[in-house]
Amino acid sequence: MKFSDKVYELVKKIPKGKVTTYKEIASVLGTNAYRAVGIAMSKNTDGFLSKGKIPCHRIVASDGSIGGFCGVKTGKPIKDKKKLLIKEEIKFEKNKIINFSEKLFRF
Repeated sequence: MKFSDKVYELVKKIPKGKVTTYKEIASVLGTNAYRAVGIAMSKNTDGFLSKGKIPCHRIVASDGSIGGFCGVKTGKPIKDKKKLLIKEEIKFEKNKIINFSEKLFRF
């Protein structure tokens, strides 16, 4: 199984209303390559924006900030990611998740 497929399988396990980090996913996969997790996410074609099955919007930075989405860190994709998370009752102050430790999903 390819690295990206392993990442996607983990991401599918994140429940609605929770988030996890690129670093957490990398750790579960036995690596420190959290940037590789981000790259895999940026290439996801089966995300929720396209009515897919992989909730990549639930992956955020380790400091509770929103991180990237669709391969970028600014603009409309980030607004879309934030909207998806808000629909799942994730609240923000600027681009940081409020009560991040309570919303963090660990595998």
